[in-house]
Amino acid sequence: MTAAPLPAGLAAWAGSLSALTPELATALGPLLRRLDVLVGEREPVTDGPGEPDGLGGLGRSGRPDQLLPAEWLLAEEYPEEFLRRFVDRELLYFAPEFHSTAARGRTVAMVDTGPSQAGAGRLVQLAALLVLHRRATARGGELLVGVLGDEPVHWFGGEPAELLPAWLAARRTTEPTPEDVEFAAATLDAADRAWVLTSPRLADRLPGLPRVLASEATRWGSAGATHVTVRLDRAEFELPLPAADIAVRALRGAEFRRAAPKPVTPSPAAAPPGRGLPTFTTEAPFLLARGRDAGTLLAVDVRDIERRHGGVVGPKAHRVNGQVIAAGRHGRRLIALHLAQGRVLRYVSGRPLAGPAELSVEPAELGLDEGLVARLAGRPVLPLLRAGDDLLLPVAGRWRRIAPDGTVTDDGPVGRGTERERGFDRFREPRLVERALLPEAAQARHLVHAGGTAAWSEDGKHWTVWTRLGDERRLAFRENAEVLGLVHDGREPALITWSAGGRLIRAVRADGVRTLSRFSGGTVPPAVHPALPLIAAETSSGRIVVGDATTGRIHHLFGSDE
Repeated sequence: MTAAPLPAGLAAWAGSLSALTPELATALGPLLRRLDVLVGEREPVTDGPGEPDGLGGLGRSGRPDQLLPAEWLLAEEYPEEFLRRFVDRELLYFAPEFHSTAARGRTVAMVDTGPSQAGAGRLVQLAALLVLHRRATARGGELLVGVLGDEPVHWFGGEPAELLPAWLAARRTTEPTPEDVEFAAATLDAADRAWVLTSPRLADRLPGLPRVLASEATRWGSAGATHVTVRLDRAEFELPLPAADIAVRALRGAEFRRAAPKPVTPSPAAAPPGRGLPTFTTEAPFLLARGRDAGTLLAVDVRDIERRHGGVVGPKAHRVNGQVIAAGRHGRRLIALHLAQGRVLRYVSGRPLAGPAELSVEPAELGLDEGLVARLAGRPVLPLLRAGDDLLLPVAGRWRRIAPDGTVTDDGPVGRGTERERGFDRFREPRLVERALLPEAAQARHLVHAGGTAAWSEDGKHWTVWTRLGDERRLAFRENAEVLGLVHDGREPALITWSAGGRLIRAVRADGVRTLSRFSGGTVPPAVHPALPLIAAETSSGRIVVGDATTGRIHHLFGSDE
């Protein structure tokens, strides 16, 4: 039987309520809407543009009073040309700059799971968490939840399907104290918006603390509590509760939709030989991945896919001894490094390289230990770049330069900050950009690039793009997503983002956002080509699609075990 749709009044809540059955979502509707109004004054979705802070450059859109004086002169002397440029969006406007002092931290809920909040209080917390999650997501942030009295405080978040069961399972037999609130608050950042969801008993002992939401049952019927009084600061409201039967099922978790199971990462000792997902390791149009065993390297020429218009294109298998560590396509050669009999050896498909025919390196010289080798087995193959006759390999946060005679030298750190923690992300590696970076780009916290185009950001959501043709663009998004790469749709750049919670892949452009639904749904980030508008994603277990990252058109589909 098909589930009943949500009422029209809750249509805007569909994302947040997807973790609940339609029956519970409908029953919580009145409580949700009233709490949303109450909470909205203290948890706004937007902060507004902020205070004017001069001009931030030039743009292709704006108000008439922001047009450059030269454009008005053009309108007077050549009105037809002015109209053509206006229609084609070629006119130049002064772009105003704004400075916002609003905090952009996380939304954090400290919840009271003691005896006094059992029943009606927990239903109010359920509705409040849905309200806070929806507003945090709309702001492009995240909601974290911690239980008062836990030491240390364990903060959990994610989408409602993951967050709500963890919250429901947290129950304490003692009442929290003001000291518990103080202890939990001490673990937060200064920019975080902290909420306390508790009973009036504890709320009265927290004078002056903002955003304290207290609730207690005030009216009862034959089946139990029917209304609660909710207090926030000095405002107090009486709100209705869902019917007793569905309320009991909700508090037992029977009305929650379960999150899709997360893939289990086996321990290194028990990990079978893995292949990792396909990836683009160089600017060549080749998709590389391990095969069914760690000693098989699969290569797919994307140009063959395009020439055959999406026809069946099987990957070419290259078989080596031992586990493939890194690989890269360079011209007509495919070069790989593999681990065999305690040594790292070189494999070349194509014309032989200059220098000695064989290459053998101690794993320790490259920073490879047993634990790291086991972890790399289940990840995409590392990139292998060329610098003259030398090979460059990123391992454990450092570039390793391998000379033709097997001599290994340290060639400097990989990327910066989070990129080093992840091991390697070639799209964010500053020295791989094809042109000199502007100082603000070179020092920015986040950086992606594609050929001669670079994009940088301080907060990961508001990006400045400097194109290879010398144009500047401003791109932004609110979703709590990670930028994976940068592609071009003609002259227009687009950021490719991935939302871990929603499993959505989107292309963010200056004129809008396109959801690449045919590439979405996977549990791991897709691979984005560093120079071409190509993307490869595992949309479901064993199903990998390759296609255009700007239009969303699929070029090829194959099984991950091919």
